Amino acid sequence: MQGSIEERCVLLGRYILRTGATVRQAAGHFGMSKSSVHKDVHERLRSVHPGLYEEVKQVLDYHHAVRHIRGGLATRKRWRLIREREINPN
Repeated sequence: MQGSIEERCVLLGRYILRTGATVRQAAGHFGMSKSSVHKDVHERLRSVHPGLYEEVKQVLDYHHAVRHIRGGLATRKRWRLIREREINPN
């Protein structure tokens, strides 16, 4: 991703706000590491665009609050698939 860091922060923030994406999803969309996205939207965006930062923070706080639920559902799905393969190996 080319351009200044400030532009990148605002672009990431707007994308997360528009789509409700997680940090990992935004990183995949923009071809960046999740560490870079996290630093951009959690640290840099605060000084670049405080209003946007507050809105993005609400989206990211929501994802943080429900991540244990998503993790549990993913584990449940994984074990269900393993059991199905044991019953029907083809």
